[in-house]
Amino acid sequence: MSRREWTVDGVSREAIIHIPAGTNSAPVLFAFHGHGGNMNQAARSFGYHTNWPEAIVIYPQGLKTPCRLTDPEGKRNGWQMDTGGQSDRDLKFFDAMLESLKKDYKVDSKHIYATGHSNGGAFSYLLWAARGDILAAVAPSAAALNPKLTLRLKPKPVLHVAGENDTLVKFEWQKLMINAILKANQCDPDTGKSWDKNCTIYTSKVKTPVVTFIHSGTHNFPVEAPALIVKFFKAQSL
Repeated sequence: MSRREWTVDGVSREAIIHIPAGTNSAPVLFAFHGHGGNMNQAARSFGYHTNWPEAIVIYPQGLKTPCRLTDPEGKRNGWQMDTGGQSDRDLKFFDAMLESLKKDYKVDSKHIYATGHSNGGAFSYLLWAARGDILAAVAPSAAALNPKLTLRLKPKPVLHVAGENDTLVKFEWQKLMINAILKANQCDPDTGKSWDKNCTIYTSKVKTPVVTFIHSGTHNFPVEAPALIVKFFKAQSL
């Protein structure tokens, strides 16, 4: 694991990166922390690099960002919530990170993924809306997207993690998001089948499946989620 810096619009940005051993073309997994989190905490709690050591895994660091639910003054780190928000600084950061990874390492461009929890999950959804042509799949946790942006979603494999007792990003909001995902991916909501423990898979008419991982917890990130997300990502390709 190593720390790396970029300058984006004159602002220093950073991330922790896991680079796999060997010279083969590698998939890339971006993992975004929640509001108030940081890259070090994300690397410890997500641990995608241990679940998928063959992948390039990058844990980016957010900047101070207003959050309507918990931090309206923007005193803690987070991610933009809409296109154009924060001058698109985080979308530009994503672009800069990916560009440098492609320059410095052998990147498998058909296997680039984004995941995140809470505000980081919402940013993963925003990446689907704004950079969907780049991503093979996304896996947001405890998150929802601005309903206006859901209209911009083109079919894309998705795994959504949600807690039935989440009182911050309310489960009702997440159910609406899941319904929007199923519609975007042309999935029949009545044909879900078991995929793993607490997970349901919905097949898609356009081969972009949706998996929902519904747990009984609150706004927490389940310890079993990273392994399930990696399992799902490994099956998805552009």
